[in-house]
Amino acid sequence: MSTTTTRDGVAGHRIATSLREAILRGDYAPGVRLRQEDIAEEFGASRLPVREALRILESDGLITLVANTGAWVAHLSLDECQEVYQIRERIEPLMLRYSRPGLSEATIDRLGALADEMQHGTDVETFLHLDREFHLLSYSGAHTTMLGGTVQRLWNTTQHYRRAFTLIAGAEGNRAVHYEHQLLVAALRRDDIEEAERVLYGHIRRTRLELLKHPELFARG
Repeated sequence: MSTTTTRDGVAGHRIATSLREAILRGDYAPGVRLRQEDIAEEFGASRLPVREALRILESDGLITLVANTGAWVAHLSLDECQEVYQIRERIEPLMLRYSRPGLSEATIDRLGALADEMQHGTDVETFLHLDREFHLLSYSGAHTTMLGGTVQRLWNTTQHYRRAFTLIAGAEGNRAVHYEHQLLVAALRRDDIEEAERVLYGHIRRTRLELLKHPELFARG
């Protein structure tokens, strides 16, 4: 492998990391076009590492690439969002079941601390960051060949819609979210995986049902 190829690969991953963080925190709305020339200028890079970055983001589920046309931040229709959430309702409890034997007491303590921190008040972006850490950490004990990557991509694809849910849920809805987090931690502490799966299923399902009440969230700008 040439030095140039290696350098382009490193730059591509650096650009992908920066863009991933920006998309996840909502700097780019769903459906926004990402122009290669603009990205190259922003990062002082050539087109090659930009193309590599976009391929990485596509595999992450964060953007859609259309051959010979361009790249757009991933956008879900109402029907697509419902389908994705129904998939999540079914596979994330399974991921949690795989994970539980590998969760140490220290990890469960960290989950409890994250649940407490979210419950005691944060702004929306901090909450989303902590919520993502909480759930992905709860899956960190699993060693899977396909399921882990699928869960990560589905989380990436639905990030914008979790933000929308947090904003529209109101105090009552957010109290339910925090209560479910605490129930999940308690079930994991007891090693009651059936209860943990039940809580997680309902947690994801409630978000889906709330989002379905707001079709305006899925209109392209």
